[in-house]
Amino acid sequence: MKKRVTLTFPKRTVQMPLTYRLAKDFNIASNIIRAQVAPNQVGKLVLELLGDIDAIEAAIEWMQAQDIGVSLASREISINENQCVDCGLCTGVCPTEALMLDPETFKLTFRRSRCVVCEQCIPACPVQAISTTF
Repeated sequence: MKKRVTLTFPKRTVQMPLTYRLAKDFNIASNIIRAQVAPNQVGKLVLELLGDIDAIEAAIEWMQAQDIGVSLASREISINENQCVDCGLCTGVCPTEALMLDPETFKLTFRRSRCVVCEQCIPACPVQAISTTF
């Protein structure tokens, strides 16, 4: 099972080797989608967790016990097709190739199943046709 979470670290836990502990202690693979972590500052990390549902739940409980804020990501990327001009700028920043230009029609295609909601496409869109929804 996959679960996307946003973690907020207090200053004192920023140095914790979190992804190592998730793999070693809970047998969970973690894909880092976005990270804003610096020494002696509050850190934010967006992770996609992959593993057994019970192990993921146990890992989330463990992280919360370490004073790490955990929120489940329930947002999705939304594209306003009437506003989109199919320029393709979003495709260049999409790390999972969820956004692609069709090579024959040059129309933007969005493969929702590949999207990890990293939100890198939102600021790349010059006409603001991309947003997140809950």
